[in-house]
Amino acid sequence: MIGIRLARDKRRAVETWAKTQLDKPSLSEAVRRLVELGLASAHRSVARIKKAMEASEMAGQEIDRLATDEERQRRKRQLIKGPKKLRDIRRNRPKG
Repeated sequence: MIGIRLARDKRRAVETWAKTQLDKPSLSEAVRRLVELGLASAHRSVARIKKAMEASEMAGQEIDRLATDEERQRRKRQLIKGPKKLRDIRRNRPKG
């Protein structure tokens, strides 16, 4: 069991949310449920990001597998040089 302090507007928001629930939970039960909902949502977001990163990695590997040596070298040069927009900025910077 822990105690928390809520700003007046947050407490009102929790109370308003509780009133919309069919079983009209107490303030403490409403806070517990909202914390559980928030944590579940955060977990889903992390899982979604992880899946997107894995898909991106797989796509990159497949593209690399299909690319010729010449294409891989061209991509490597592009990555080393950086985007044209940034190359132009670097050229225009005074050296010193």
